[in-house]
Amino acid sequence: MPNLPSKGEFVAIVAMLTATIAFAIDAMLPALPQLTAEFSPEDPNRVQLVVTIFVLGMGLGTLVTGPLSDAFGRKPVVLAGAGLYILSSLTAILAHSLEMLLLARFFMGLGAAGPRVVAMAIVRDLYAGRGMAQIMSFVMIIFTLVPAIAPLLGAQLIVLGGWHAVFWGFALFSILTASWFALRLPETLPRENRRPFQAAKLRAATLEVLTHPVVRLSIVAQTFCFAALFSMISNVQPIYDVFFQRADSFPLWFGGIAIASSSASFLNAALVMRVGMRRLVTGMLSAQVLFSTTMVLLIAFGLSGTALFAAFVLWQTTVFFQAGMTLGNLNALAMEPMGHIAGLAASIIGALATVGAVALAIPVSLLFDGTPLPVAIGILVQVICALIAMQWLRRAEAAQPVT
Repeated sequence: MPNLPSKGEFVAIVAMLTATIAFAIDAMLPALPQLTAEFSPEDPNRVQLVVTIFVLGMGLGTLVTGPLSDAFGRKPVVLAGAGLYILSSLTAILAHSLEMLLLARFFMGLGAAGPRVVAMAIVRDLYAGRGMAQIMSFVMIIFTLVPAIAPLLGAQLIVLGGWHAVFWGFALFSILTASWFALRLPETLPRENRRPFQAAKLRAATLEVLTHPVVRLSIVAQTFCFAALFSMISNVQPIYDVFFQRADSFPLWFGGIAIASSSASFLNAALVMRVGMRRLVTGMLSAQVLFSTTMVLLIAFGLSGTALFAAFVLWQTTVFFQAGMTLGNLNALAMEPMGHIAGLAASIIGALATVGAVALAIPVSLLFDGTPLPVAIGILVQVICALIAMQWLRRAEAAQPVT
């Protein structure tokens, strides 16, 4: 394809498009205390919804952005999504109530689904097989740096202009990445290869996804694993602030843990060909049940001070590490039988898992009582449910006819 940028520039563009999600979530965390003081001092837990409502919008947007890009081309959908994200970020700056802010965050998530999903489709348009795997590896290396620096950047923006400055940062980031994408990357889906958007096909694909036992159980396990991650992310800043009194150092701890946890992707890549996806996920979830049970018992039996903080940091690291060892494998397990409808299936699987995880994470956030105990119990229940789903998945695989 003519006029393509160099491979290095292409990787950077795709990484920045996908990083919109991580930046919009993690840079928001240091602003939660200010948002609580301004919008909901009587009920601080409601403010944590600014994280989960964004993910809800993203999950719903995921359902349609892939098929829309198949029908209208990649660039229009990416740019339309970025436009909605930017407009919603600017609307949030004008919010005078928590409800208005949450509505803006929902539409930010809806818009962010465009760059997130379609960027992966663009990679599939241009690369296949090992070439695609190599590109995605480079993208993930850049992508994993964003959660490490986003809270620090968010904290600095707050120093400069309060919580409003964080939303200015979101808008500016998307303006820069969308402009870079628009100027440097040509349309990668020729008109002759486009497929019309048809609601009937989306319904048929959804039915096929939901009736395949292995796919269905992979989605259930993925939903609970996502829920554990979202439960931690939406509660972690209040825990550092309210319980441990370490709000000032939170961005540093979060960044260090994100960097340490990113090693999960490298470990998974090294083990998955030898051990297999299902066994890796089952082993990681079994370990997480042990880690989370230990965390619940330490809190319940009165461990406190520096010892409890150290235990919490270690446990938080395991939860983030678990995400790196499970989510990609579960998505691959769900996609494996759906190769004939890969694009539609990817959108459906991503939407179902994300929206379901938000529904499971919101109650955990609302139960926050100033201690880590509710989130520890919530995550323990979620990973137990994911592990049960994996046991059912093993039986479903065994029952599949050999072809």
